[in-house]
Amino acid sequence: MTSTPDQSAPSQPAPSNANALLLQAIALRQCITATYNRMVCTLAPHILYTKHDDVFVDAITLERDGQPPKEIKLGTFKLAGLKDIEVIDRPFVPDAIFNPGDIKYDRVTLFVVDRT
Repeated sequence: MTSTPDQSAPSQPAPSNANALLLQAIALRQCITATYNRMVCTLAPHILYTKHDDVFVDAITLERDGQPPKEIKLGTFKLAGLKDIEVIDRPFVPDAIFNPGDIKYDRVTLFVVDRT
């Protein structure tokens, strides 16, 4: 007897898939696109970490709905709030405003961009 894949499975990626995509983007220093608060964003992810049992990514927003931000800053994004994550062919250089030694990352870092 053969079985077929369950066709009723949800089409949205599982959180572990989001984790894998973020890990890939950070490791390869590639940007991602994602929908966050109903806006399509291009992000340069620098670190993946946990806080209160949730996973977060700190990233620099390069575009929000096709427009560059007014200022370059490191933003915090709850992974559960990022939808339609895609790693894109747009490399980034880790920004000097990112401090991997910040106390908020102490003992909760899952993966961090290599700054060398």
